[in-house]
Amino acid sequence: VQLQASGGGLVQAGGSLRLSCAASGGTLGSYVMGWFRQAPGKEREFVAAISRGGVNTFYGDSVKGRFTISRHNGKNTLYLQMNSLKPEDTAVYYCASKSQRQDYNDPDRYDYWGQGTEVTVSS
Repeated sequence: VQLQASGGGLVQAGGSLRLSCAASGGTLGSYVMGWFRQAPGKEREFVAAISRGGVNTFYGDSVKGRFTISRHNGKNTLYLQMNSLKPEDTAVYYCASKSQRQDYNDPDRYDYWGQGTEVTVSS
């Protein structure tokens, strides 16, 4: 499956952005999906994950209560709604997919990755 992330940009602190991840060459509903981010000089960080049917969601501590992951399997698209953005949310955001249910926060468990979309939050 190929993944294409979009929706990044420049936003002021306190603002919102919605990222999208379009899947092609496969059925999104077959995969657990996740969002990760990587800031310059830092390791890739788990942001959020969602089960195949969208019932179960998981969040990293730094985004809990501010970000919402969702999916529309009929449209083969994954979303990340980001509210109350902070300068420390500045990073390249990646969507990823995997077949196994376990270890949703471990990037090494994901099989396919999108190219990333850059989010910059100004103070």
